[in-house]
Formats: sequence, C-alpha cells, structure tokens
Amino acid sequence: MKYFRQLIGKKVYLTPPSVDDAPKYCQWLNDMEIIINLQTDWSLSVERERELLTNLINQTNVKLFGIVDSKTDKLLGSCGLHDIDLINGSAQFGIFIGDKNYHGKGYGTEATHLILDFGFNVMNLYNIYLSVYSYNESAIKSYLKAGFKEIGRRRKARQINDNRYDIVFMDIIRDEFSSPFIGKIMPKL
Repeated sequence: MKYFRQLIGKKVYLTPPSVDDAPKYCQWLNDMEIIINLQTDWSLSVERERELLTNLINQTNVKLFGIVDSKTDKLLGSCGLHDIDLINGSAQFGIFIGDKNYHGKGYGTEATHLILDFGFNVMNLYNIYLSVYSYNESAIKSYLKAGFKEIGRRRKARQINDNRYDIVFMDIIRDEFSSPFIGKIMPKL
C-alpha cells in the first residue's frame, strides 16, 4: 500500500485514510486487547469496517488519518478529529495504535502532537477534547504528555466483569499547546 506523508514527525507520519486498509483495521478492532480501550463495536467484519471507513472519510466534520511508521512505511493505527465544530473551534480527538509491537514507545504521543498541531494551526481550532477509560493509564499518561488536562469524570460509568471504572474527560486549548513540530506542518510562505 502506498501512503502519502501528509503530516510528518520523526517516528511517524499521518496519511489520508484508505478503504483498502479495512482488513488491517478489522484485524486490530477484533483484538480484545485493543478494543477494550476504545468505544467501538465488539465484533466487526471487513465489510462493516469498509462501510465505516467510507462513511468517516465522506463526513465533513471528521478529519481521519492513518498512522504510519516513518522508517518502514508500516500502518500502525489511526487518529483523527471528530465532531468538528468550526463555529466554536472545537473537535473531539481519537486515536489507537493497533500494532501492539508499537505500544509504549512514543508513537501514539507523536501522532497526538501531529494531529493537535494540525487542529490548532491548520484548522484554526481552539479546543480539542477526548474521553478515556480510567484503567487506560498509558493513554492518560500520553495525553498529559501532549498537554491535555483532566476536566472531569463520569464516575463508575464503565463496567468490565465485576469492576466499574470512570470515564475521564480531558481537553487542551490552543494557548496551552506547544508543538515540537513548529514550522513542519505548514510550509513557510
């Protein structure tokens, strides 16, 4: 698969999404270790994933990207901005690294920085927010590292087995964001 280096970091670059990647996404989104942290369907066919990808790509209030390893051109996951509100300058952020060999190595944090840079400096957004389950401590750590702040919790709103967990709400505003990629996202004029 040929990917386009649209938003470029050191470890990863973000590329426009491709429906041709539906089988890979389907593989990841049927892995319980991956989807336990996501708000998604629990069982997904390749056909359903193609349909979902096509719908997301065609929505005007969504900017979706594939996350690709800069050295190997291997697809690692996906990230994007959803529910984009251009009037109020806000959007919801979502990300997942599907290839577990890349977990805990900074790839997700770098992709987060790239999408925040794009949201604030290209799309002119002011507030980007997310929700994450309280048991997903590595994601929370990554979001804090990227500059997100906790703004609230929905207590005991997620149940797994006999345990209940909070949904943590976080956001970042443009004034709080410092990009490690200043001048890299947009060409100098």
